[in-house]
Amino acid sequence: MAFSVYMLASHRNGTLYLGMTDDLPRRVWEHREGVMPGFSREHGVKTLVWFEQHETRETAFQRERQIKKWNRAWKIRLIEDVNPRWQDLYGRLI
Repeated sequence: MAFSVYMLASHRNGTLYLGMTDDLPRRVWEHREGVMPGFSREHGVKTLVWFEQHETRETAFQRERQIKKWNRAWKIRLIEDVNPRWQDLYGRLI
C-alpha cells in the first residue's frame, strides 16, 4: 500500500490544499466531486497539481506536516519543479 501527500489548486497560483491519503485516486475524486464538506469544496480546490508517494503512513504524515509549515512561495516552487504548467495530474492516476 502506498501513502500519498498531495496538493490541489483552484487554478494556477490560486488557493492551495495539502493533504495525505492511502488512496489518492479516490481522495482526489472526492475533492473533485465535492462529496465531503470542507475547505476544498468551499474554495473550489479540485485540480491535482502535485503529489508524492511514501512507503509508510508515518513518513507521509511527517512530509505533510513539514510542507504545511512552508510559506506559499516554497509550495509553489515545489509544484512548478514537477508541473510548471499546473496541469491536472488526476488523469495519471486513473
